[in-house]
This record gives sequence, C-alpha cells and structure tokens, in this order.
Amino acid sequence: MSAQPDSRIRLATAADATAISAIYAPYVSYSTITFEIDPPPDAAEFGQRLAKIGQRYPWLVAESGGRVVGYAYAGEHRVRAAYRWNVEVGIYLDQTAHRRGIGRRLYGALFELLRRQGYVNAYGVITVPNPASVGLHESLGFVPEALFPKSGYKDGAWRDVGWWSLRLQPPPLPPSEPVPLPQLDPAVVAAVLEQA
Repeated sequence: MSAQPDSRIRLATAADATAISAIYAPYVSYSTITFEIDPPPDAAEFGQRLAKIGQRYPWLVAESGGRVVGYAYAGEHRVRAAYRWNVEVGIYLDQTAHRRGIGRRLYGALFELLRRQGYVNAYGVITVPNPASVGLHESLGFVPEALFPKSGYKDGAWRDVGWWSLRLQPPPLPPSEPVPLPQLDPAVVAAVLEQA
C-alpha cells in the first residue's frame, strides 16, 4: 500500500503522548470500547506506556495534515514464557480519521513489523457489540475465537468481550526468539513504514 500524500505512518515518540492521550480520552469517558474508567490517562501516563512498550513492541502513529490522528500498538499477550510469540494489538483513531483507510494502514504496518520481529499470532480483544472494530479486524483476516460474557462492568452494565486472532505467519519449528523492536534493522523498519 503506498503512502497517501497527506498522511504518514511512523513510530511513536514521547512527544506524541499528548496527542495520543487526546485521541484516547473520549473512548474512556464516553464509550465502553475500553475498560479503563474516568479519568482518562494523561500525557505523562502515556509517556510511560510508550517507553515501556517501545522496549519490545511497535507503537505507531498516523499523521494527517501535520497532526497525529490515530495510533496502533502491540503488547504482551500473556506473561508465561511459552506465549512469547503472541501479541495483543490495539488501535484508536481520532473521530476525523474514521473511514479514511488510516486504521488499515496503521494495522498493516504494525503487522508487518511484528512479522519481521518473529511474532506468530496477534490477538484483538473487543468489547461487543462493536461492529466497526469487528468489521475492521475481520476485514484484515482476524477470526473470532472466544466470547467472554459479562466479563467487564462499565457504565452501569456488564459487558461482553470477544477475542479475535490473526496468524501473522506459519509457526516455525523450532521458533527463534522474537526480536525486540529496538534491535530490528532500522532499514527494515523504515522500509515497512514507507510502504504503509
């Protein structure tokens, strides 16, 4: 997929924490899409999250018209060592960025970086109903794996959560250790982002 002239995908930096916080805040305050509760995390908290996640996994932002309008990231799926070839992924867009292909581009670049790192499976955890998120994930090849009824309580009701999975690549035998993002060849990272 070639880059659109008015937008680009790049690695997130600490300087993006304020914009990321602003994108995420409405999802916390006005929806059940995330199970975080008010008040939304501030820029300082997002700066800490970026630093921690960036030690191992990609965190990407989309810029359009000179401002950050969305982000996608991967993180640890489960703590036990045998799960280390799996990641959990998430994506959030500013209201101005919906239905413009930005989410697909963010996830496309994220998944390619994860493949290059050696990850095998990506999991999306979605509060349901959420037709937009389910539609995006399934259009990118995710398949539903499980439904956990009434597993989170927010805004006065118990909420169901579904898990979707995407096979990033065939499971190798034996698997090599996943490469932390900072150790991935910078030329590879640059090429993936340029193609987004």
